[in-house]
Amino acid sequence: MQKIIGVRFKKAGKIHFFDPGRDDIKSGDCVIVETARGLECGDVVIGVRELPTAENNDSKPLPRPHKIYRKATKSDLARVAENHKQEKEAYTICKEKIEEHNLPMNLINVNYTFDSSKIIFYFTAEGRVDFRELVRDLAYIFHTRIELRQVGVRDEAKLLGGVGCCGRPLCCATFLGDFAPVSIRMAKEQNLSLNPTKISGICGRLLCCLKYESDYYHENYIATVKNYQPKQGDRVILENGKSGKVVAINESRRNATILIDNTKDTVVTNWEVLMPLEKGENISQIAEENLVDVETEFEPPSTPQPPIDLPRPAPKFERPKNIERPRAPEHNKKPEHKKNFNRRDDSQVTNLYDNRRKEKINKKDNRQHKNSKSKGRRK
Repeated sequence: MQKIIGVRFKKAGKIHFFDPGRDDIKSGDCVIVETARGLECGDVVIGVRELPTAENNDSKPLPRPHKIYRKATKSDLARVAENHKQEKEAYTICKEKIEEHNLPMNLINVNYTFDSSKIIFYFTAEGRVDFRELVRDLAYIFHTRIELRQVGVRDEAKLLGGVGCCGRPLCCATFLGDFAPVSIRMAKEQNLSLNPTKISGICGRLLCCLKYESDYYHENYIATVKNYQPKQGDRVILENGKSGKVVAINESRRNATILIDNTKDTVVTNWEVLMPLEKGENISQIAEENLVDVETEFEPPSTPQPPIDLPRPAPKFERPKNIERPRAPEHNKKPEHKKNFNRRDDSQVTNLYDNRRKEKINKKDNRQHKNSKSKGRRK
């Protein structure tokens, strides 16, 4: 049996597992462990637990966790408090150096390791930033290893904290260790408004709480609703015994638009009141077994109704044929040279073409005659 404990280095941070060894460690204690960044002090959030070893010899053994360095003492806790004070000073110094070098970056947080062997500066930026000169200046001031780490908007909200739209502290800054992937489909399944301002957090991304009830809506809710779900083009039967064809479906409201047979009327109704109609089934038999009795419900009244006198339609207006129309005045008549302007006359077109051709030939002859005269004068 293998023993492990869960250690967290930040509030709402990721839980790392270590081997407690022979020390008696409980949940809530502070321990000093060795990580890839060096020695760090963390809080134990998961007590000692035992992991069963794999019984199958063919399976690969699990990687053995690292052992803790020691249990934290009072002097260790005092050193941690001193590191927190130095982090505030380092924040102000780094802020001044960023403004001095005029770098497009926003400093968020500073973190000291337990042994002060490394200082980590967290920042956000729209793109890549060349901070080599900034690192040289910081290393010259603090005389230790410097690491600048660029984070996203979600990590920024996790480090800074705040209050969400629900009025409570942010989930990522209080208890969420990792960011679960959230998609717009989760909001659609829960029938929420797709307005980005209502389903986005202060970080500008989709709310992490959309993931909480997503499994219930995706599995339990869909399993409890009616099994039959009409599709576009299916033939179904309504409550009143009429049959029709599904022409449109609204999945969010669970409604279907049905085109009644032998008519152009459409009906919008819920899925629960529809029944599928397969080929070869008799509509009247299905209506008698499962639906209302159409014949008795819509039976005509026994007493005869008096006939209704409907108003006759008004006769159509007909224009008299023998009335002479007034003639147009003389000044409105078209002149004679414009009467036949729109008519096409092939003879006129050909004559016009021949006249233009003759004019071009005459102009060309005149030019040649003038050029010959000018040449004779020069000689």
